[in-house]
Amino acid sequence: MRKSKPKKRILLPDPKFNDQMVTRFVNMLMYQGKKNTSYAIFYDALSKVEEKLKESGLDTWKKAMANVMPTVEVKSRRVGGATFQIPTEIRPDRRTALSIKWLIGYARGRNEKTMADKLANEIIAASKNEGAAIKKKEDTHKMAEANKAFAHFRAN
Repeated sequence: MRKSKPKKRILLPDPKFNDQMVTRFVNMLMYQGKKNTSYAIFYDALSKVEEKLKESGLDTWKKAMANVMPTVEVKSRRVGGATFQIPTEIRPDRRTALSIKWLIGYARGRNEKTMADKLANEIIAASKNEGAAIKKKEDTHKMAEANKAFAHFRAN
């Protein structure tokens, strides 16, 4: 290592649920520094989830996040001129980052009218273990499983 690792920034919890994960999610959802718009979209999406499922929107969102979190991924590593896809465990911080990124990314790609609708429907789908974000997780796990033979190349 050349330099010391940068300190982890402490996120303030969100105003409504007092949860740091919500703030992290909203920060990834945000475009051009418009955090209030981002909060509005997120809270609106959770209220729509509550309307449709008749249960707590925050709990459904947390369940969806947990369902989308991958446990292994593949990383490219060059060994003797050949590139191998090596399955590696994912540290908890990266797991949450990937699940947030996938949920938001696949919500943006949906066909509903507003972003709140898109996000709400993606959260509902992920909480039921279906939808594009879950498919991405399963594909990642399949890729790791297929390349299990190269696990011995893993850097320690």
